[in-house]
Amino acid sequence: MIHYTLSSENPSAQYIQISMQFEPTNVREKIQLPSWRPGRYELGNFAKNVKGFRVLNEKNEPLSFRKITKDCWEVETNHANIVRVEYHYYATDLNAGSTYLSEDQLYVNPVNCCVFVAGREGEEVILDLKIPDDYVIASSMEIDKHTLFAQNFDELADAPFICSNNLQHNSYVVDEVIFHVWFQGEVKVDWEKLIPDFTAFTEKQIEKFGSFPVEEYHFLTQIVPFRAYHGVEHSRSTVLLLGPSYAIFKEAYKDLLGVSSHELYHTWNVKAIRPIEMFPYDFTKENYSELGLLCEGVTTYMGDLFLYKSGVFDLKEYLNEMNTQLQKHFDNPARFNYSVAQSSFDTWLDGYVPGAPNRKVSIYTEGCLLSFVFDVLIIKNSENKHSLDDVMKYLYEEFYQKNKGVSELDYQQAIAKFAGTSIVDVFEKYVHGTFDYTSILHESFDTIGLKMITKQNDKLGLSKFGMKSLLQGNYHVIKSIHPNSPAENAGLMLEDELIAVNGMDAMGNIDAWLNYFINDNIELLIRRKGVFSFKNIALYEQNYYPDYLVIELDNKTEKQKKYFESWSN
Repeated sequence: MIHYTLSSENPSAQYIQISMQFEPTNVREKIQLPSWRPGRYELGNFAKNVKGFRVLNEKNEPLSFRKITKDCWEVETNHANIVRVEYHYYATDLNAGSTYLSEDQLYVNPVNCCVFVAGREGEEVILDLKIPDDYVIASSMEIDKHTLFAQNFDELADAPFICSNNLQHNSYVVDEVIFHVWFQGEVKVDWEKLIPDFTAFTEKQIEKFGSFPVEEYHFLTQIVPFRAYHGVEHSRSTVLLLGPSYAIFKEAYKDLLGVSSHELYHTWNVKAIRPIEMFPYDFTKENYSELGLLCEGVTTYMGDLFLYKSGVFDLKEYLNEMNTQLQKHFDNPARFNYSVAQSSFDTWLDGYVPGAPNRKVSIYTEGCLLSFVFDVLIIKNSENKHSLDDVMKYLYEEFYQKNKGVSELDYQQAIAKFAGTSIVDVFEKYVHGTFDYTSILHESFDTIGLKMITKQNDKLGLSKFGMKSLLQGNYHVIKSIHPNSPAENAGLMLEDELIAVNGMDAMGNIDAWLNYFINDNIELLIRRKGVFSFKNIALYEQNYYPDYLVIELDNKTEKQKKYFESWSN
């Protein structure tokens, strides 16, 4: 058995005191801190937050150790009966996958901060919390007062918890599973609005899979006073970070619904249905996989679609989410340079930052659009008998429930099984290749009586000059430049500040001045790395960064109506 204790002498310093105690079985024991956390496929380098690492025996005598990697220590047990590892963990980040300490709460993702004994991950875990008496604990782990229990390290690593004296809580039951909803932070919770909506999309997801993987589930929601949107999946819970507080049950309510439905779907897809390369997880290094289009793409697609299927979203609200994905796809020229499979592999390299311009695509966006294509393809080829829901249920029953990971070939063959046709060519073109999605998207939308249209963006900087900019301070700063656009050919660069147009101070009104001088020769004054220069820019007939919209056809054919009904349930 492995015994952890977490405490804090001074919460405002944001250091958690952590000890891990065990009975040694070897002359040398390796103490490992996870290198990454599931749900974010990049190295986390959590060891950078560790201070004062030391190892003691049962007599409080120091034991020798040496650091052998950035997050692994080798301990000389020296005939000790008990080994106790102690260290301080700096907990200053508040997001959906972090660990955070303040005077108001202790919020822990154990995968960030709890070391384990290499080779003994399967042993039972006890975790004692030294927290104020009035603190309530929100967690999927078994709880006895201020002590938590886990069957093994994998469960501990996958079970975040929040300790606080101002948690708000409610619950609902679907198919004999209890779903707990927790809120931490300033928010006026509208339970009468939330519970029916959460119940609706939960019921619909369980209906399609036939069962839920676990007997109890927790939505752990951190609310902050600023704009935020983030979620991380776990087997028996999810952590959500949303803000600002005043918007959660108003204009940001669709964000709460969207991320909640998305993360709940992950309970089946990724936490249960898992790429073979991550079955099981290896916390010591990268777990490379090209299946991001399944893990995140299907979940992105299904998370929104189930809000529509359950009646929580109407068609217009759902299509707004689809429009967002289309816009992200078509605005990214990297779709012609790097496949979604390659980009999945490279999440470990730079998957969560913009990175080099036009180099990679998003597994969320590309995977979402391909999931829609697969869904419609299955519906059409099976004449409404099957859909992508059947594929996912099949993977759940034939792989997860039989303790197997999923390969790309398994996923491809599952789609072919329900579509009744080979999709090898589709995977070669669109998963591993860089074929233009336009034609296949038009065809898929048309099959179910929808239509993808484009219109010119009303921002001239985007549509006529081919540059995306954001207002930073008083001036717009270029964030994206379309290849072969007037902006690129004029020699503009990313992070250039747009100071003036034809001698007129832009002062945050760049589009207004571009429009004013649209029929004249245009000279831009830019500031680059503190140096001012002029750039002459010539307009072309072509338009850039058009808006993409999906609309419903007024006069669907009978086939389109039937396909639409099968798709929308």
